[in-house]
Amino acid sequence: MTDPTVRDAAPGDIPALHALIESAYRGEVSRAGWTTEADLLAGQRTDPEELDDILADPEQAMLTAWDGDDLLACIRIQRQPDGAGYFGMLSVSPTRQASGLGRRMVAAAEDTLAQRFGARLIRISVFPQRDTLIAWYERLGYADTGRTLDFDYGNLRLGVALRDDLYFVVMEKTLT
Repeated sequence: MTDPTVRDAAPGDIPALHALIESAYRGEVSRAGWTTEADLLAGQRTDPEELDDILADPEQAMLTAWDGDDLLACIRIQRQPDGAGYFGMLSVSPTRQASGLGRRMVAAAEDTLAQRFGARLIRISVFPQRDTLIAWYERLGYADTGRTLDFDYGNLRLGVALRDDLYFVVMEKTLT
């Protein structure tokens, strides 16, 4: 594989983005990687309308990694009202996970949040049941803040909960 090209997503990328995100988080295909949420949530992870809303919002973007015409990874970035940066929806093709691409996408998100939005603090939210993922973020310099966020059980855009104990832990990293 050649070094992927990282760029902002464009509206024409939405079908590929949607397919990638769903494959990384939901269903049996997601089990080929280590970031699946298939044991926590069923149904969709996102939809084309949400992706369109993200791309249309000047306070957000989706960074993408491409190998030619193949979308390999993406990550959503967003300016927070308090000036912090946020990223989420980190998706790497299940067959490309554990290759360093996720780490590269996080670094691209941190750089872009700092350059585009002036963020010096990056915030993420993770299900506490995803202890392997939390440990990965800790190795990247993120720390648990002790704060939590409720999971919106009524928002089917996020998926159908398979458990009744879902919430998010908030993690942060200060950029130097």
